[in-house]
Amino acid sequence: MKHHFIIIIPVADRPQHLKNCFDSLLEHCRLFDVPPSHLRLFIVEDSTNPAHIHAHRQLAQIMSQKGLDVTHFCADEQFDLITSTRGQLNRIIGNPTHNGHKGQGVARNLAYLKLAQETLPENTLLWSIDSDQEFKVKIATEEGDQECFSVDYFHRLDEIFSTTDVQVLTGKVVGDPPVSPAVMTGNFLDDVIDFLQQTNAYQPHDPCPYHLAQIPEGGDAAYHDMADLFGFKLSRREWHYRCPLKGPHTVGECVAHFSEKLAGFFHGEHPTRITYYQDNDPTLQPARTVYAGNYVFRPAALKYFLPFAPLRLRMSGPTLGRLIRAQIGPRFVSANLPMLHRRTLDTEVQSGFRPGIETTGTLIDMSNEFERQFQGDVMLFTLERLTAQGFPDLPFSETTLAETLEAVTVDMQARYHTRRLSILEKLNRLKPLLNKPAQRIFADNIAHNFGINPAPTAPPTHPWRAQCLEAIARYPEDSSTWFGCLH
Repeated sequence: MKHHFIIIIPVADRPQHLKNCFDSLLEHCRLFDVPPSHLRLFIVEDSTNPAHIHAHRQLAQIMSQKGLDVTHFCADEQFDLITSTRGQLNRIIGNPTHNGHKGQGVARNLAYLKLAQETLPENTLLWSIDSDQEFKVKIATEEGDQECFSVDYFHRLDEIFSTTDVQVLTGKVVGDPPVSPAVMTGNFLDDVIDFLQQTNAYQPHDPCPYHLAQIPEGGDAAYHDMADLFGFKLSRREWHYRCPLKGPHTVGECVAHFSEKLAGFFHGEHPTRITYYQDNDPTLQPARTVYAGNYVFRPAALKYFLPFAPLRLRMSGPTLGRLIRAQIGPRFVSANLPMLHRRTLDTEVQSGFRPGIETTGTLIDMSNEFERQFQGDVMLFTLERLTAQGFPDLPFSETTLAETLEAVTVDMQARYHTRRLSILEKLNRLKPLLNKPAQRIFADNIAHNFGINPAPTAPPTHPWRAQCLEAIARYPEDSSTWFGCLH
């Protein structure tokens, strides 16, 4: 291979996820003959639990013993780096703190700033991934779902960056959706209602018919309640459940297993709209969205930081994508190189740190996640409108920025309100079908998150409005300062 890879992995209290990621990397390298000498791991520590930090450090040492070059970028080093910028980059990397849970955007930006201080060879490629991903894919077969090493990532990336002038390449993920449960609830309720209605036609002791369900067709954003916002049209309303249980089993056992998985939805699983790898598109496509957990770029693209990272908004990757597309156009591409995304572990409904989700007993509150998703959508589509008019290269008055932000906010409020009413209507249709405690707990949590509190309204006095406006207005200045700090 002509290129050497630096794999950047932010990790926040997820030792088992990180181990799975590392194990898959080692197996992938063995199967596809990838020399360890061509790889470097750059682990960005963002944990708060000392035991987890110790476990992450031990995993880094194990990988070093396997022959890889590993950097464990700890909190103290991050504090020193932030302090050294003397506050110039606070809207990009935050304020000095030894605490964890700064967020994936801040963690990546800190990694980029740290790596920019090195003299990176031109044949270096930087690959940003998430700790809950693995170097393999999920495929659907008539015998059930399979996870396999079907994609030769490193050699394919080496070929693309050797034969084209691509500067930034984004892949995607398969398996669990890469979005928040806050924007998957409507279509998941469709699927749950459909499944429970189907099971009423069987006796509990009947053989399970769902493990041989039809292989689903692919579909971008099939898991997203507002897929139309991103230009996607879904072919059908309900997606059927593919039972993962092995061996002979009954409808009752299938329903019990499905019911226990419902709680995992609030932690990012979508038991019905799983995405699968399809080896049918080897070409590069123009891109507009960065999958922050799976994108590769040349050192020159270190100038593209994750925007508005200290605000910890959802949709930072798509927002970055709009900004990159506006500046480099065709040198920003998408490739069919997805990674396996696993929100939870097989042994746990909730595993590892999940930002914005608070669990107390059986109550799961995602109001913080919901708010960050709403404000992230507002920022994304505000930036989409502005970049279409020449932002950030052309100057905009603060009045124009504020009016654009306000118009998008009003539009999003209307969309979220309509969606919330639809969710409550579906919840009323679901309730008569519930006959297990886990199902009722799921319904109660839907009611808690969508039935009591309305969608975010962010009135003019709300701090979000001022924070978002300042972040947009100062983005050109921050970009210039960031670029200066890289050189």
